[in-house]
Amino acid sequence: MNRSILKLALPNIVSNITIPLLGLVDLALMGHLGSQVYIGAIALGGVIFNFIYWGFSFLRMSTSGFTAQAFGEKNHTESITILARALLVAVLISLLILILQAPIAWASFKVISGSAEVETLANQYFRIRVWAAPAALSLFVFSGWFLGMQNARYPMIIAIAVNVANILLSMFFVFVLKMNSAGVALGTAIAQYIGLLIALFLFSYKYKYLLKTISKKGIMNLKILIEFFRVNSDIFIRTFCIIGVFTFFTSKSAGINDTILAVNSILIQLLLFFSFFIDGFAFAGEALVGKFVGAKEISSLKKVVKLLFYWGAGLAIAFTLVYLPGVNLILKLLTSQADIIESAQPFLIWVILVPIASFASFIWDGIYIGATASKAMRNTLLGATFLVFVPIYYFLNPILENHALWMGMVLFMFSRGVFQTFFYRKAVLNQF
Repeated sequence: MNRSILKLALPNIVSNITIPLLGLVDLALMGHLGSQVYIGAIALGGVIFNFIYWGFSFLRMSTSGFTAQAFGEKNHTESITILARALLVAVLISLLILILQAPIAWASFKVISGSAEVETLANQYFRIRVWAAPAALSLFVFSGWFLGMQNARYPMIIAIAVNVANILLSMFFVFVLKMNSAGVALGTAIAQYIGLLIALFLFSYKYKYLLKTISKKGIMNLKILIEFFRVNSDIFIRTFCIIGVFTFFTSKSAGINDTILAVNSILIQLLLFFSFFIDGFAFAGEALVGKFVGAKEISSLKKVVKLLFYWGAGLAIAFTLVYLPGVNLILKLLTSQADIIESAQPFLIWVILVPIASFASFIWDGIYIGATASKAMRNTLLGATFLVFVPIYYFLNPILENHALWMGMVLFMFSRGVFQTFFYRKAVLNQF
């Protein structure tokens, strides 16, 4: 079983780690331009796309869970029909985003705020990157489908290609064409379409034969569509809570001052760096749990859950041992601005606590997604958001200010794992 976990987890770790590395490179590019406004611009611009892309990340999650269960049942017709159904939804959503991009931008900058210069640059960043929406959402679907088919290599290939292209293009646009934050946005948009072309090629190379088994009636089957949208709506609410917390975190950071915005934007990357690492095992959980649910193998499911937590705890301890002595060195690699480094010092302890506090929530996410236990997933996130994060911030902010933001974030992650542990038997095991 450990071999099966690692076969899926390691490619996902490789592909996932390119995502925070890209964020780190973007911040490093902006951090060495001599002004805090560029860091703030991509931070605020990124928040908008967190709303858009994290909000519709249910396309990846539900596709992964449903496909893994169809794979476990050895139902090839349903497997390929799930892909077609999800791609259709992705295209329709992305077209809607493009049509509504002006009101989306207007509403976003009413909710989040920064200095006038930061907002101007962030708006420019948004107007360029939004044109990648069709490619980005379609890549969610392909990545989830490949994973559900127990193939973690293809998402790894796509992620590496997209992020290497993104980094190279961003460096070219920033340093050669002097486009600053707009260059980062353009590099990201072009790289997404490169990734979509690669996904289509890989599908055609290995899975083209499945197209002859596709059920055209199945794509629009009312009963299946209702279940598809029920699960997706639960995942959307769950994801919206996460987006809301991270958006609130960035918005309140910007409301303090540009220096704290820059500090928190850099430090939060270390949380994201760990999250994408641990998500390698969460993604393995999606694929394996979904397969065992589809095949009705409860003993195998219980075994893989136990082993996933062993791997998750080990990884959390390893990251804590790295962050404890090395967080200052990492900070200095990301920015050369002395005032940002100095201002970050009081908040480093929160970054060190992140791995141990949060690993369980990520592992449980993978298990719940594989089992398509979307209702319980939704409810645990609502609890962590409104019973933990929001009260902690509002009660402690008058005294602790930025520390209240970080305390709320760390306990938000921790409480997610606690709530999901409580619901595990009812939400997952009772399916058998």
